[in-house]
Amino acid sequence: MPQQVLPLRVGFAVAAGLVLAAAFEPVALPFVIPFAVAGYVLAVRGLRPRGSLLVGLAFGIAFYFTHIVWMRAVGTDAWLALASVEALFYAVLAPVTTALSRLPGWPVWVAAAWTTMEAVRSGWPFSGMPWGRLAYGVADTPVAAALPYVGATGVSAGLALAGALLAALVADPRRRRTLVGLAAVAGLTSLAALRPWSPEITGQATVAAVQGDVPGPGNDILYDHRGVTRNHAEATVDLARRVEDGEETRPDFVLWPENSTAVDPFADAEDHALIESAVAAVGVPVLVGGIVDGDATHFFNQGIVWDPVTGPGDRYTKRHPVPYGEYIPFRQFFEDRNFGRLAVISRDMVAGTRTEPLTVAGISVADAICFDIAYDDVLHDQVGRGAQLVTVQTSNATFIETHQIEQQFAITRLRALETGRYVVVASPNGITGVVAPDGHVLDRATPRTTDVLVQRVGLVSGLTPAVRLGAWPARGAAAVTVLGLLIAVVAGRRRSVRRGDDDAPGPVLAAPGGPVQQDPSERVPSGS
Repeated sequence: MPQQVLPLRVGFAVAAGLVLAAAFEPVALPFVIPFAVAGYVLAVRGLRPRGSLLVGLAFGIAFYFTHIVWMRAVGTDAWLALASVEALFYAVLAPVTTALSRLPGWPVWVAAAWTTMEAVRSGWPFSGMPWGRLAYGVADTPVAAALPYVGATGVSAGLALAGALLAALVADPRRRRTLVGLAAVAGLTSLAALRPWSPEITGQATVAAVQGDVPGPGNDILYDHRGVTRNHAEATVDLARRVEDGEETRPDFVLWPENSTAVDPFADAEDHALIESAVAAVGVPVLVGGIVDGDATHFFNQGIVWDPVTGPGDRYTKRHPVPYGEYIPFRQFFEDRNFGRLAVISRDMVAGTRTEPLTVAGISVADAICFDIAYDDVLHDQVGRGAQLVTVQTSNATFIETHQIEQQFAITRLRALETGRYVVVASPNGITGVVAPDGHVLDRATPRTTDVLVQRVGLVSGLTPAVRLGAWPARGAAAVTVLGLLIAVVAGRRRSVRRGDDDAPGPVLAAPGGPVQQDPSERVPSGS
């Protein structure tokens, strides 16, 4: 490959990465997603492995450092570390894309590889980081209607395929099959939009979501943690007064956010008394978000069902703690040091394992705590086991001045569509809201205020196809990717034997966004 082309490809990849970042909040231009994927494919396609790694990394850096710039609220070190790890996945995807793009019908293989990459990085290393999946940018588009049918993984696959087909069209505009493929993707999306999933409502409940606000600067839940608990207790007591005065409908249960008590409510007498007084006043169960002690080095982040008669009972424990945000992997190797995140996180949060829904006021509830909402398994497991309603307890105070809260709320809306459930969200100071199964926001509190949302919601028992499919779309994409790589390896060896050349280059981009030229010594299928 001519070496002078590589800098142009790097620049093209950086531009494509920035375009993909613009698909999400705060810019929120979802229509650019296929074009960004196409830019990535065109930038890496035809390169040798080393060059493709560099170009893929450039895309990953441009996209992910921009997409999660809000992590600087946690710490610049955390932002740099997390964004760097996630950018590497786009680097590793590049040589895979190059290999698969040599195959007939290559857009399908490339789309499967992109989908597999998203699935892997959403669960690894440690608990992974799902932020930035293509599907998470489509909340207000016709594409979102496909979520109940194929889930987030299926939607990402469709968007990746559309992008790969666009790349194929640029590579060879004469390929009619590429246009047919694009038309098919658009047609399936239109079909989902014309025939949206309609959940069967089997009951109703009234839920109150409390946003008590955070004292002080608002971005530090520990600035006055007792003030946070007191705010939520007082807002609940005020709700009880309005119910008694006939100003408000009595809820079936009340939802408090994550970190509504930042100390163990079973060990701390003051917080325990505040919760008890609030629960007694409102006279219905309160789902409290609390930090619960484990031992000297571990703790739990839990949703606790606090009943006015029987007291605390059923609990859900956060399943996906954030590495270097809520626990320190390999802490034992840093035992003699106390700097950076180690100085802040003195204990490690223990991941929960519960897959059964909670029972709150006789209602089967799927609970998710903060970043849990971005992971497929949390809600799929609980909804698949009978949850009629979804609650999200989150504490985004750290990110209250960033666009992270909007990104997370967009993901929450997509989960409502995917599961076919009403979703009730409580946050200490934003974003608290109620979302219908079609993704429509029924009510939303203003950030940095004290508010109580009381909403009548439907209870749903049926399962969407997406929940029934569970992890199978991701598994299928992985199987297709592995099969494609095996075929590419075998085909490559056969070509090498015929030519006596083990390192012949593939198709080469003459310039970013320009036409694809082909090495005269090798003819490679370029269409689908």
